[in-house]
Amino acid sequence: MPEEAITTLRAELNGFGRAEIGFALLETFLQVAGAWGVEAVLDPRRLLLPDEMTDDRALVQGLIEESAQWPVVKWGPFTVHERRFALEDDQARWDYTRLAYCSSAATVWSRGRSTTYFEVVDHHRATYWLPDSLKEQYFATLEAKRWEIPESWLTAVPKQPKPWWKRGR
Repeated sequence: MPEEAITTLRAELNGFGRAEIGFALLETFLQVAGAWGVEAVLDPRRLLLPDEMTDDRALVQGLIEESAQWPVVKWGPFTVHERRFALEDDQARWDYTRLAYCSSAATVWSRGRSTTYFEVVDHHRATYWLPDSLKEQYFATLEAKRWEIPESWLTAVPKQPKPWWKRGR
């Protein structure tokens, strides 16, 4: 069976009219993707409040300050610098949505970590990579909630993945 085409969607906060739109779009994505068995993790070190954030600044600053109390995870002799969020929990999903854009590395990926669906890098670059079936569910949910889908997302062209024998070249 052929793999689904993947659509790349840019999701930087400064690309939306208001940063809160980006948060709402991410939170909705997490609701939809939760059924796909995804994990949401972020690096809790060096969390920075984005300049674009307006409405929830004080709440998110409080989350950032609380993150200093999160336990350090050890895995054998290694320290794991990531924090997992339970997407089935409404509060955890809200927290992740706001903190993802504060982090230098935040990712939503498949449980086996073989597929990345969303990523924030260096506090400002944010991208979705959506297979057609997930994109269809996500866009249908956004429309049902009456959220306007960004024009650049509607015109993004899906691309077929390279055959497995051509990957890595």
